[in-house]
Amino acid sequence: MSDEDENALRRELAQLRQEHRDLDVAVEALGATANSDALQLQRLKKRKLMIKDRIAQLEDKLFPDIIA
Repeated sequence: MSDEDENALRRELAQLRQEHRDLDVAVEALGATANSDALQLQRLKKRKLMIKDRIAQLEDKLFPDIIA
């Protein structure tokens, strides 16, 4: 993998981690309200899981699990 490719993956990873944290805050805030929208909450959680999966994929590419 070239340095340019690795840098692009690292930027995407940082962006996804930030988005995941933002969604975590949003889910917590929405869940804390008395009249929370269950459908909106479900969508946020689903998006958060999709981001978590993508983060795992990028981490696997950047930090392969090499068995010596």
